[in-house]
Amino acid sequence: MSTSALPRPVLDARPVLAVAHRGDPYRFRENTLASVESALAAGADAVEVDVQLTRDGVPVLLHDLTLERLWGDPRPVGSVTLEQLSSLGSPGVRVPTLAEGLKAVAATPAARLLIDLDTPGPAVAAWQAVTDLGAEDRVAFCGPIGALLAVRALAPDAELALTWKLPQLPGRALLDDLRPRYVNPPFGLVDQAFTAAAHDTGLAVSTWTVDRRRTMTRLLRAGVDSLTSNRVALLRKVLDAHSRAETP
Repeated sequence: MSTSALPRPVLDARPVLAVAHRGDPYRFRENTLASVESALAAGADAVEVDVQLTRDGVPVLLHDLTLERLWGDPRPVGSVTLEQLSSLGSPGVRVPTLAEGLKAVAATPAARLLIDLDTPGPAVAAWQAVTDLGAEDRVAFCGPIGALLAVRALAPDAELALTWKLPQLPGRALLDDLRPRYVNPPFGLVDQAFTAAAHDTGLAVSTWTVDRRRTMTRLLRAGVDSLTSNRVALLRKVLDAHSRAETP
């Protein structure tokens, strides 16, 4: 499939998406069920979560390779079993499994889980958790090239957002292999010219991590298709106000 055959996003028919970064981390600890549920209640269209594997191969919601920063435990998450992990925290505020995160999102109509993979390692177990629950249409994946190639090999139809940290767009050969829906740069790289070039290539533009109202507004004017924020309630208000202003 060539990039010229990639479908151009129908921007007028699809509102800009509000994506909650690791849930609602200014209210609840990131990547916990409480944080995911708070983000959904605040109006997130999707919740971005990070996935690591326990020693027994269970995909859990955690960004770091160790438990130190969030849980005060220096052990690598890959050195503990799920049973051992369950002793940390309290109900609702602990390290949940990916399956639990998927079930939380499934309880909210139309909401999705954006699974961020930094490496290919968790891809097989993460996709297995998705298919075990029949949640293929409720997830998307983001991450760098290697992780998304692993996902694409498992899931030919999965929606992908390619995390990209260069001012130039990805080349044709890479887009042919990955077939991403989104190019996903940090917000500092995004302006109207970047967004227009991406749209002309058939890519929608998602960007991260946007916490200031002024920056959200600038990016909306630049034509982005999805914004990720730690402040999803504010993002929801900005997007709704923008939508009302754009409606004839």
